[in-house]
Amino acid sequence: MEAVRVSFLSTTPSLVSLAPVPVPDPSLNPISTSIAANRPLSRAGAIRCSKAQSVGVSFEPGFHRRDVLKCIGATVGLELLASSGSWVEMASAADLIQRRQRSEFLSSIKDTLYGAIKGNPELVPSMLTLALNDIMTYDKATKSGGPNGSIRFSSELSRPENKGLSAAVSLLDEAKKEIDSYSKGGPISYSDLIQCAAQSAVKSTFLAAAIRKCGGNEEKGRTLYGAYGSNGQWGLFDRQFGRSDAEEPDPEGRVPFWEKASLQEMKDKFKAVGFGPRQLAVMSAFLGPDQNATEALLVTDPDVSPWVQKYQRSRETVSQTDYEVDLITTLTKLSCLGQQINYEAYTYPVKRIELNKLKL
Repeated sequence: MEAVRVSFLSTTPSLVSLAPVPVPDPSLNPISTSIAANRPLSRAGAIRCSKAQSVGVSFEPGFHRRDVLKCIGATVGLELLASSGSWVEMASAADLIQRRQRSEFLSSIKDTLYGAIKGNPELVPSMLTLALNDIMTYDKATKSGGPNGSIRFSSELSRPENKGLSAAVSLLDEAKKEIDSYSKGGPISYSDLIQCAAQSAVKSTFLAAAIRKCGGNEEKGRTLYGAYGSNGQWGLFDRQFGRSDAEEPDPEGRVPFWEKASLQEMKDKFKAVGFGPRQLAVMSAFLGPDQNATEALLVTDPDVSPWVQKYQRSRETVSQTDYEVDLITTLTKLSCLGQQINYEAYTYPVKRIELNKLKL
């Protein structure tokens, strides 16, 4: 007697291909039986499901429904994998289109904010504090607050810690109108707008420092900043673009009044959101209108002082590398606390071109 081994070929559309394979009687020659059982399949590209049943010394041809279902499942899986290439290509193309849309929109936003800040340089310190105070409502325990644009609400903006920031908000209101007018993917959120404005303000301070080092020559200062500056370090910050706006003010009592806060209060607040003396020192320009006065206070603390001195020395160098890189890194991390970034924000459907309607 001989057993039947069922072969299911993934290249065939039906279950008709059943190939009988003779198997020697194990009682007669166990060695040949082992060789036959372990012989590699000779048909390339085939999936073979085998089932041999024995009762006593006889074998009956047949297979179980379970084995056929396994074969079908394997075949369907392979066919899906084989046909998935086109879907992957389509998804990749769509992703590239969305990235380009977001990149172009962000570039336009930067141009608008650069113009607004350049025309109002006196608001740079307020713009930095505005961004930090919007961030510092973040509560680590409840995962609430953070850079969600809630500071735009008059009831939050009028709090003591936000004194003097209304002019910066008014400037951003005007910038938002312009940005929304050319946006193809919906209005920009205040949370994105405020953090992007902080980025533009920081860049303006970096550029201003380069111009000062060139004796006030703007052209040479721009060349210096382009050659040695930190523009290339903003990549991760730019990707964190798609923050959601809060629908109501954040709770009171979460943000210190930086100009009147004690050094310990500042340290405690930074610690509460997951940061330490190093980040406190590098964010000194965000803690009030006078960075020098702020650093004069910070340097009195033994934990913060080494970092303050490190960044002061760095600002005296041509490139300011340590200061600029650490500031960008810290702002990037702070600017997305508690946020779930929507990486499809501001994208829009691309209009299809109907080739049959083109006039040649």
